[in-house]
Amino acid sequence: MIRNLGNIFKVEDLRRRILFTLMMLVVFRVGSFIPVPNTNPEALRALMNETQGVFGLLDVFSGGAFTNYSIFALGIFPYITASIIAQLLTMDVIPAFARWAKEGEAGRRKLAQFTRYFTIVLALIQSIGMSIGFNNAAGQGFVQGGSFWDFALISLTLTAGTAFLMWIGEKITEKGIGNGISILIFAGIIAAIPTQITQVYTTLFTTPNAPVFLGILKVVGILAVVLIVIIGVIYIQQGVRKLPVQYTKRVVGRKMYGGQSTHIPLKVNAAGVIPVIFALSLLYFPATIAQFWAGNPIADWVIKNIRADEFGFGMVLYVVLIIGFTYFYTFVQINPIQLADQMKKNGGFIPGIRPGKNTSTYLTRVMNRLTLTGAFFLAAVSILPVFMVVIADLPQSVQIGGTALLIVIGVALETMKTIESQLIKRHYKGFMNK
Repeated sequence: MIRNLGNIFKVEDLRRRILFTLMMLVVFRVGSFIPVPNTNPEALRALMNETQGVFGLLDVFSGGAFTNYSIFALGIFPYITASIIAQLLTMDVIPAFARWAKEGEAGRRKLAQFTRYFTIVLALIQSIGMSIGFNNAAGQGFVQGGSFWDFALISLTLTAGTAFLMWIGEKITEKGIGNGISILIFAGIIAAIPTQITQVYTTLFTTPNAPVFLGILKVVGILAVVLIVIIGVIYIQQGVRKLPVQYTKRVVGRKMYGGQSTHIPLKVNAAGVIPVIFALSLLYFPATIAQFWAGNPIADWVIKNIRADEFGFGMVLYVVLIIGFTYFYTFVQINPIQLADQMKKNGGFIPGIRPGKNTSTYLTRVMNRLTLTGAFFLAAVSILPVFMVVIADLPQSVQIGGTALLIVIGVALETMKTIESQLIKRHYKGFMNK
């Protein structure tokens, strides 16, 4: 295993990509501790303690940047929200976006440019809403000064931080290893693990009159659940159903083509961790906007109920969003109609299924069943932290397992596959091989 890991650094291009990714992650972590000017992070921490971790999950994903109210406090979520909206607009909602989606590389560049600009708009709106909302909730002690220019400076700083994170993510995708946005979220979660462990230890072992034996049992139970989640996530993420495909023989000139048998690998969870990230981004956006009108009954209801860290309407909505985005993203990646048409043009067919419409109907039925399994699994694992917090009697700011583990394992698997493919392409034995 150690020898195979050493193969990574024998390939100059791969070594350069890994070092570039690590360098960008260092920049990300340094920026997480640079505070936004004219703010009082201590007032925000006190507010988060009073509200029992409403934004705890957001802070976990940002690696503590939210609690520090650093220049990266908004994280990469405005970019993810903009990406969701851009993809939804390509589904024949706006003709221009649908046309761009079919134009290949040129269309993708136009969509990427729209996503960047829209990210800036969303980040500016969220930064203003958060600053005003936190200042009102903290008793005017969060923003120092409180003038228009103070709020303008804070909002521009947070927006610039999100834009810089977006640039880092794109550069990691281009010059580093794996998907840059996913890598940044992965790094934020990993960086928050020591803080989470400290909070668990403080709650279970340093609280007055806390039974030590009961604390040990809870820790063992938490570790057992985490281990089960890790095994389950890997099992589902790697699960594939192979549909057999037979190609007919064709004679072109003096050469014979086709006649071979192959298969279509349909993953149980083809969408990966993207639906969870999308659902979280969309769920927290209304609560952020509602901060503009804190004190209004409707806005207060949104802030209190549209949240995924406790039982209620917000959790139900969170589950529905995860299931919906799982189906949406899966069928965006794999279009049964296009796949059936391509098979028919190349003389391919699934044994026992007629080519054309019958094949697309069959593929749709199989994908629906597989995606339903993957979607329910994603939803179950994502709401697991709420049950763990209640059962173990921990503060809501502690987010154990669930969404964080799902993203960490999913991103780690995808990154390992990327490195593995690079090694195999250069005739090196990969670290995932037996």
